[in-house]
Amino acid sequence: MTICSNCVMDTSDPDIVFDAAGVCNHCRDFVEVSAKRWFPNAEGGRRLQEIVGAIKAAGVGQEYDCILGLSGGVDSSYLAVKARDWGLRPLVVHVDAGWNSELAVANIENVVKYCGYDLHTHVVDWEDMRDLQLSYLRAGVANQDVPQDHVFFASLYRFATKNRIRYVLSGGNLATEGIFPKSWQGSAMDEINLKAIHSAYSARPLKSYDTVSCFDYYIGYPFLKKMRVIRPLNYMPYSKEEAVQELKEAINWRPYGRKHGESLFTKLFQNYYLPTKFGYDKRRPHLSSLIVSGQMSREEALRQLSEPLYEPRELELDLNYLCKKLRITRVQFEELMVVPSHHYTDFPNWGKRQRLLKSAQDLVARATGRRVSVYS
Repeated sequence: MTICSNCVMDTSDPDIVFDAAGVCNHCRDFVEVSAKRWFPNAEGGRRLQEIVGAIKAAGVGQEYDCILGLSGGVDSSYLAVKARDWGLRPLVVHVDAGWNSELAVANIENVVKYCGYDLHTHVVDWEDMRDLQLSYLRAGVANQDVPQDHVFFASLYRFATKNRIRYVLSGGNLATEGIFPKSWQGSAMDEINLKAIHSAYSARPLKSYDTVSCFDYYIGYPFLKKMRVIRPLNYMPYSKEEAVQELKEAINWRPYGRKHGESLFTKLFQNYYLPTKFGYDKRRPHLSSLIVSGQMSREEALRQLSEPLYEPRELELDLNYLCKKLRITRVQFEELMVVPSHHYTDFPNWGKRQRLLKSAQDLVARATGRRVSVYS
C-alpha cells in the first residue's frame, strides 16, 4: 500500500492519485471543495445568521420552523444543541432502523430533554429492514449501510414535505466528512440500485419501507416542494473534540468510542465486514478529514490506525448479536462473508438518470437564480 504524505488515505482506494510530493487527490479536492462550501470564519457566521433568519421567517405561524434528524451521534446532537442556542424551533425526527445501541437511546433522550424539543420517532418495519440487509449481504456489495441510510433520509424528507416544513437541518459537514473515496461505494440515495439488489436476492416485497426516487431527490423535493437541506456545521469552526466536550458538560452526552457507534450494525459493518471482505478501513477517510480540516496531526492519525479495529471478545459478542437479530446462524454468516463480492454498478443504478436530472437541476437553478444543493 502507498499512503498519502499529507493525510492517511492509501491505495485501498483504487482511484487515488498522488502528485510529485506524494499528496493525494483527496487532499487537493478538499481544498477546492472547502473553498466553496466550508466557512469556519466570520463569513460563515454572517451566512449562518442569514440562514437562521430565513428559517425563522419561513416558520412564522407554524409550530415548528424546521426538521432536525437526530441519530444520537456527535454531529446531529451538537447541531440540536446549537439550534436551541439560535432560537430555532425544530421538530426532532429519529428514524429507528432496529440497531440503536442503548447509549444512543440515552443520548437522544438527553438531547431532547435539555433542548425541550418534541421528538417524533419513525420505527422502520423490522421485517423490511431485515430482508433488505440480508439481500445486501447476499449481494456482497461494500455499502451494507444503504438500507439504514436510505430510509433515514427518505423518512426525514417525506415527513418534512408532508408537514410543509421547508427546512431540514443536517449534521453532515466537511470538517469531519470532507474526504471519502467514491470508488468504495455508490450513493445511499440510489433507489434504483436498492430495489435491484433487493429484487435479485429476495422474493419478499417490501411492505412499508420509504424510498426516494431519483426525480424527487433532484427535482421534486428541492424545486417542486421547495425543501431545503441545510448543513449549519459548515458555517462555523466545528471541532469534533470540542463538540464532544461541550455535549458531555451540558447534557451528560456520552461518546461511543467509534464514529457511528450509535448503530450496532454500522459498528460491525465498518470495523469488521469492510476491512475483512474488501480491505477498506473507514478510519482512513475519517481521520484524513480531521487532518485536512486542521483537527488532528497525521502522526496522531497513524497512531490511531495502529490500534486494532476490534477486541476479540467484543467482536464475538457483536457477531452473536447480529446473527441472533437477523435470525441466521454463525455458519450462515460466515458463508455470507465469502460470497462473491460485487460492485454496486453490477446492478441497475441511477447513473444515467442521475446525470440527466442533475443537468436539469442546474438548468432550473440558473433559470430561477437559486443554487440548490441536496445532501444525503
